[in-house]
Amino acid sequence: MTLNFSPLFGILILLSALLNAFPVSAHEGHDHGAPPPPVSLTIAPRADASSADFELVAIARGSKLRIYLDSFRTNEPIEGAEIEVDGPGGTVKATATLDGAYALDAPWLARSGSFDLAFTVQVNGMIDILTATLTIPEPVASPEAATSNPWSALISAAWAKDIQTRLAAKDSIVWVVGGVSFLAGLLVAALFRSRYRKGSIAGLAALLVVNAAPSEAANATAAPRPMAERDVAQRFADGAIFVPKTTQRILAIRTLFTEESTFTGTVELPARIIPDPNAAGFVQTSVSGRLAPPPGGFPRLGTRVSAGDVLALVQPTIGAADITSQQQLSRELDQQIALVERRLERFRQIQNVIARAQIEDVELELSGLRTRRANLEQAPQKPEQLVAPVSGVIAAAQAVAGQIAEPNTIIFQIVDPSRFWVEALSFEAHAINGLANGRFGDGRIVPLAYRGSGLAERNQAIPIQFSVEGAAQGLRAGQLLTVLASTNDERKGIAVPRTSVLRGPNGQSIVYEHTNAERFVPREVRVEPLDGDRVLIVSGVETGKRIVTQGAELLNQIR
Repeated sequence: MTLNFSPLFGILILLSALLNAFPVSAHEGHDHGAPPPPVSLTIAPRADASSADFELVAIARGSKLRIYLDSFRTNEPIEGAEIEVDGPGGTVKATATLDGAYALDAPWLARSGSFDLAFTVQVNGMIDILTATLTIPEPVASPEAATSNPWSALISAAWAKDIQTRLAAKDSIVWVVGGVSFLAGLLVAALFRSRYRKGSIAGLAALLVVNAAPSEAANATAAPRPMAERDVAQRFADGAIFVPKTTQRILAIRTLFTEESTFTGTVELPARIIPDPNAAGFVQTSVSGRLAPPPGGFPRLGTRVSAGDVLALVQPTIGAADITSQQQLSRELDQQIALVERRLERFRQIQNVIARAQIEDVELELSGLRTRRANLEQAPQKPEQLVAPVSGVIAAAQAVAGQIAEPNTIIFQIVDPSRFWVEALSFEAHAINGLANGRFGDGRIVPLAYRGSGLAERNQAIPIQFSVEGAAQGLRAGQLLTVLASTNDERKGIAVPRTSVLRGPNGQSIVYEHTNAERFVPREVRVEPLDGDRVLIVSGVETGKRIVTQGAELLNQIR
């Protein structure tokens, strides 16, 4: 029997190819469901639940269910809890692991589907029941099944770009299905009128069998979805960050439950450390001369000295004119001493004739001349002693043997290391209420007490002085810091630690909100200074949110 292929049979072939090129998937109610994780092989199936006290995450690992239990408000891991799980395998008690988690055997994890779980948590006298649904995904088909039909491969290669774009919208799917149905109706009508009806029907049946075969092959080659052995932290396109509980514990992520309160106003002032005026002093020279060390040498930096200790000697320098004047004065004094000695000798020879008072006057005159002569000889050789005005520690030293020191030159600075003040500069008039803190660049905080402010401006600023309260270890004169002084103004906001606020890529201040058990979302905020440890969020975050207070900088580095 000879088969004649009519145009009708060609239409059948074309229709069959189109049906294979456009696979149809189930769209019940046009609901595609939640999108899968960005990288399915790096995130294991999981479920989470939370209450006012606890936050729980259950993760499927093979045939075991691992449970992480944390405090809802602070995100601190909870240890020593008793957890019972009601699931498909009945009620099973979880056991604690070495890494601070809890685990139990769950053979039912080997099959796909959604499983409702109830967790009964008991810890420190508190009992709570948390419910969650764990979904194990369906098996996925192997890549070979999608290309088993040569007609599908041919049509897909030629029209993939155009057809896939058209089928992306729901309206396109409706038009395609309507067109295929219309062509099928024309084909059936033509079959009954064609003289090659039997051959065409047989061809149509064969093509339908061929079209059905790839689907069966695809189902036969389906493989179970591999489960991730470990979860990888990653950032989503919207900026949110997925951080598994294991990573949160490594990074020591901690949170704070936000509450709005009223705080006193705070102003930031640039400042520097200065010595206490009553416990510091300078050692200066009063004459021009050459420095010389005292017995034992010059004191070194950091040496503790007492008031009255000799720190250095200054040998006065005398010019040529001064030396000539001194020599002339010495000769005049020698002559006067010689004349007075002779007169005294004559008076003693006739002491029976003259009064005793005359002899005593001459003796006193002679003694005074001799003292002046002795002082004149010692003046060029006697050095000036530089003594410590107060007790303390040598903070600065400019002493070098043989150095010529001019009058008023500062040779030593003495500071009491247990008594320091802080001098701040304010460019506006503020009513300081006495409470203040000093914050250094490395994050150290020192308490301060308000002492007073100046009435005269210095460089268009008002100096304000504070005293350092408590231990002053590690402080030195001249250190720069920022003073956060409380004022009489009042403000409302949310107080968070300074470590919570970061600088975003656009330069805005951001904090990370803990929106879900393993999800963190950046929030742009506006902050104002509050004190040395905290800042005040005045907008951007509402009350009742969980803000990351520890580990925010590490979260910001996740990409």
